[in-house]
Amino acid sequence: MKQNNYNWKKFFLILWTGQAMSIFTSSVIQMAIVWYLTDITGSAAILTFATLMGFLPQAVLGPFIGVLIDRYDRKKIMIISDLFIAACLMVLVIVGFFGKLPIWLIMIVLFARAIGSTFHSPSLQAVTPLIVPKDSLTKCAGYSHTFKSVSMIFSPAVAALLYGVLDINVIFFLDIAGAVFAVFTIAFIKIPSPKRQKLLKASDVIKEAKEGFDVLKNEPGMKALLFISMLYAMIYFPIGTLYPLISMTYFGGTVRHSSIIEISSSLGALIGAIALGRWGNRINKIGSIKTSIACMGVGLIATGMLPPSGIKFFLVLAFLMGLTIPFYHGVLSSIYQIKISEEYLGRVFSLTSSLTMFAMPLGLILTGAFAEIIGVNRWFLISGILTVLIAMVAVVLPSLRDIN
Repeated sequence: MKQNNYNWKKFFLILWTGQAMSIFTSSVIQMAIVWYLTDITGSAAILTFATLMGFLPQAVLGPFIGVLIDRYDRKKIMIISDLFIAACLMVLVIVGFFGKLPIWLIMIVLFARAIGSTFHSPSLQAVTPLIVPKDSLTKCAGYSHTFKSVSMIFSPAVAALLYGVLDINVIFFLDIAGAVFAVFTIAFIKIPSPKRQKLLKASDVIKEAKEGFDVLKNEPGMKALLFISMLYAMIYFPIGTLYPLISMTYFGGTVRHSSIIEISSSLGALIGAIALGRWGNRINKIGSIKTSIACMGVGLIATGMLPPSGIKFFLVLAFLMGLTIPFYHGVLSSIYQIKISEEYLGRVFSLTSSLTMFAMPLGLILTGAFAEIIGVNRWFLISGILTVLIAMVAVVLPSLRDIN
């Protein structure tokens, strides 16, 4: 690590200030697009397809893009990705200026933006250990989640305010500005490059992508950790999409109540992220992941057992469940950053993200089907039981202990 103690903290702060702004504006745009599609189509199928466009590139292309991330300058990849994402939105702005935005074009732009994010997200994760000393990675993961949580707290309110008073094309400019700001901050950061290899032929991309899996396979406990991550993604992640549904249908709340629930969850995540940033170096990493999953399961069980009049209790539970999130996501990222060699991080992060993304569609299908058949509150209860079982499986897997 070439940077002195002052420099790496300065670079990390500059980097994540730009990223937080970009995450915030992207969250606002994402919500605005969902509301726009709802207003003009009223179709659940359209919204589901839009969601699919958002994660399909990561699921399919992730392992191969990881090869490029490990081979080329990650700083340039992040800059190009941000500019590409901004250019995609500019297409919608130009078309929208002349008339109504066609649904097919929105879907293409969502898909294209997702490709840009597929390059950008693992690059950001792979860049962090090039800046931050290994003994500070877990704390910095907490700080990263703090930035994200602050963005998620304010984005629903800002999105609602802007969508109510501005044309969708004007709102798009907010995300373009966020991407440009992120590029500006990245441009002024000195990011060391990992050891470069000679450029290989295109036919060798599959071989290098496989190396990312081999690295995970050969590192003690990593296969078990990936297995637990996929199970958790399949059960818990789709539940997050049901927060508005359970708030408004089972608990009889309004859009305002639903927004407050979302903010409560994000506020919990913010406080958890601050705690992780403060004490992250002192915690048992695998113990943190197991405890986080178990506590989330208990929270879901408690939510499923609430009566229809219990929306105030759900508000508290949403906060407590949000509190656990950084102790899973933040710690998980830091484990990969600590255990995996820098020249493989792009491939490993892309691979793990892709496998997690493949688990999510099955979870979405199960969640949608069972919530419709047995009721959303009962599905929260069942999901909580399954989540606790995942935590129990994590406890009995001896290979996970090898990671610590």
